Amino acid sequence: MARAVKNKELIHTRLAANYGGWMYCTECGENIGYLCYQTYDSLELKYKCNCGSEGSAVIDFDDSKKGTACSDELIVVKNRLCCPDDREPLITLLDKKLAGYDMRITCKACGNIYRKIK
Repeated sequence: MARAVKNKELIHTRLAANYGGWMYCTECGENIGYLCYQTYDSLELKYKCNCGSEGSAVIDFDDSKKGTACSDELIVVKNRLCCPDDREPLITLLDKKLAGYDMRITCKACGNIYRKIK
């Protein structure tokens, strides 16, 4: 069942679908990552693409929960950043396409808010 998006703000960023799928920098058209549809509850991403463009994505849903900040790190499974509790993929960020980023993502299953900075 599709979720109802509450907030969605994309700057210099395009998603392949309403709230997930492939992510692109709109300035150069490069694929910068993949946002998994079913496993995240909210996303805050600020990034600098290798083309020099600075973009961002902020997404949450009507049924999003507040989440709990944690110091745990996401684990990498087959290039996907995954929740360490259930090993489910949340997002893939293509490091070779991004000069840097600051991301906060909330896992829908456990409610933990994970932060990753490059």
